[in-house]
Amino acid sequence: MSASQTKSASSARPSAGTLVQHTWPWLAAVAVALVLPLIFTSSHALTMMSHMGVMIIFALSYNMLLGNTGLLSFGHAVYFGLGGYMAMHMLRYIEATGFGMPLELVPLVGAAGGLLFGLIFGSVSTRRAGVVFAMISLGIGEMVSASSLMFTGFFGGEAGLFGNREAPTSLFGIDYGPGIAVYYLVVAWALIAAVLIFMLRKTPLGWMANAVRDNPERAQFVGYNPVMVRFVQFVLSATFAGLAGGLFIIADEIITDETVGMIQSGIVLLSAYIGGIGVFIGPVIGAILVVFLESELSSVTDAWLLYFGLLFVGVVMFAPQGLAGLGFQWFAALRSGDWGGSMLARGYAAGTLLVALVGLVAVIEMAYHIFRHWNPQEPMTLFLVTFNATNALPWVLAFGVIAAAIAVYVVHARPMLKQAAGRKEGQA
Repeated sequence: MSASQTKSASSARPSAGTLVQHTWPWLAAVAVALVLPLIFTSSHALTMMSHMGVMIIFALSYNMLLGNTGLLSFGHAVYFGLGGYMAMHMLRYIEATGFGMPLELVPLVGAAGGLLFGLIFGSVSTRRAGVVFAMISLGIGEMVSASSLMFTGFFGGEAGLFGNREAPTSLFGIDYGPGIAVYYLVVAWALIAAVLIFMLRKTPLGWMANAVRDNPERAQFVGYNPVMVRFVQFVLSATFAGLAGGLFIIADEIITDETVGMIQSGIVLLSAYIGGIGVFIGPVIGAILVVFLESELSSVTDAWLLYFGLLFVGVVMFAPQGLAGLGFQWFAALRSGDWGGSMLARGYAAGTLLVALVGLVAVIEMAYHIFRHWNPQEPMTLFLVTFNATNALPWVLAFGVIAAAIAVYVVHARPMLKQAAGRKEGQA
């Protein structure tokens, strides 16, 4: 072998540093997932973390459409829910007959259900992109949601379907009654799904999906059919969504018509977009955050859905790249040594907006207390302060904080941020 051939062969092999760079995030994720149940041991925490794992798969599958292929879907819960129903029927069949597959493989039934319905609905919806695809997905979602109350034999009506995850056998002899066992099963499938979705992004199909997203005419010009690329991506996305649905019924042992409804489709859209559709880890961060807020915020305030909407609007306005993209920007600024320039300006601007957010939260909570509480005259406690929401002083203070923070942002923080950004571009 010549020297040039030896050099090219050695350059083709990944170096040890490159291998470590690509594998350490996955190893860190495994380590964190293994340690978390040792820290948060309550049944509520285990259930919430299991839901996070399910939502991570669901959000990553949605990002295959929106982030990778540019398809905005308003009905992705259809494949999550129908996959879950298929898996639930398998679980009930095993419980009734004693025959069937081990519990560890039941999520594959959900994946098969997502694949089947992805083939059926995708053959219609992926013929067009953009607004047309979004409207078709919305129509399909509404159609399936309405059907869930009509075909009670499959969907179980308003009560839904129940199952027993302890009925099937286990490949490894594990008792899946305790929540920690279910959590580790969800983690295992979440890691498998995440690795597969990540690898799909690096295939020719993944690159062509990006090309179809950016310029379908140019992709067609070089010999690829944009409709077929969208269809294959759609089917694969539906398959992973069905896998998430199969895990969901194992975690909750119940499935209702809500899993195919618009709220579920909206939640996965929020998870992917808030986390950041342009970064692979974005939907993961968004899924964890949304499930945490949905679980914890709903037990603290009646206005939790309003806060979800405000969070989405805030991300769209101030961080359209998502929380992960914003974090990568800050990290890049730190690595470049830009401590006193744009980094300081961004922190200052974020601080003023955070102060305005505190005032807005106070206004919302006082409004909910007055209009929703059975006795508005009863004192309320907010930010460790007890006061009467019917008095004028708390409202004046709250609106004053909002006005002052916005004024500081508009007059000083925002110009400072623009100046720092302009100086950075000039240096570049």
